[in-house]
Amino acid sequence: MVKNKNNKAFWNKRIKKKTSILYQKVGSSIEIDKKLYKEDILGSIIHVEMLFKQKIISFKIKNKIIYGLNKIKNEIIKNKFEFDKNYEDIHMNIEKRLFDIIGEEAGYVHTGRSRNDQVVTDVKLWMKSATKEIDKKLDKLISSTLRLAEKNIYTIMPGFTHLKSAQALSFGHYLMAYIEMFIRDKKRFQNSMENLNENPLGVSALTGTSFNIDRNYTTKKLGFKNPTNNSVDTVSDRDFVIDFLYNCSVCSMHISRISEELIIWNSNAFNLIKLSDKVVTGSSIMPQKKKSRSFRVLKR
Repeated sequence: MVKNKNNKAFWNKRIKKKTSILYQKVGSSIEIDKKLYKEDILGSIIHVEMLFKQKIISFKIKNKIIYGLNKIKNEIIKNKFEFDKNYEDIHMNIEKRLFDIIGEEAGYVHTGRSRNDQVVTDVKLWMKSATKEIDKKLDKLISSTLRLAEKNIYTIMPGFTHLKSAQALSFGHYLMAYIEMFIRDKKRFQNSMENLNENPLGVSALTGTSFNIDRNYTTKKLGFKNPTNNSVDTVSDRDFVIDFLYNCSVCSMHISRISEELIIWNSNAFNLIKLSDKVVTGSSIMPQKKKSRSFRVLKR
């Protein structure tokens, strides 16, 4: 078990000199990955439950660790948790606090596990949750757009190419184009879920662990479909992150596209639509102006 009486970094006995301030800034990711606290704590709870099931830790130690982790979760939710950059990331910040709460037995939480498989597990869990949320929002967007399209089948508008009037078309037909885009967005996110559904937990730092762990148990409890196949690939794989970012970028482009067109149509030059006062703002110097709020979003 790792001992940490003075709450120093766990590699303190190997590395004697104090880390430079510059390297601390470069190496620390806590300002970003602190958002993963729920996933990190969930993964740790399921991990220690598996360790107990496999008779690697005792019932008492399992309960103490879970008690401490739930206490930490409540502290973070209530903004009473102090994130320390000296501990680099969310994993070590939570473990450090766990030592404060339950003592040296907190070291068992790291049995048969590394930050390498821990971070991939956290990110996959977060992305699975985010993907499901995006999917629900796309469903609402598709439904509302479809209702608007149905009401405007016989609403005729000018179709533009290069901002020049080209052909007349149904506004409903125009809106259906975006439904096609949003359906493709849904499919992209759904396809990415296959890669997100492989459980990285248990491959440890690189080549697994000698402890008799049960990866099928953690896979089921964490909501994955199956464990990953190769430990080397697992700890280095970030393909799923690129897939997620690409999916978000394409979907955002579609939303930005329709937003920009509504802004253009609302302009004095086109004067095709009038946006509700709920989604416009004014000018600090020209009171006659109404500006679209979505324009501000697009500029960021």
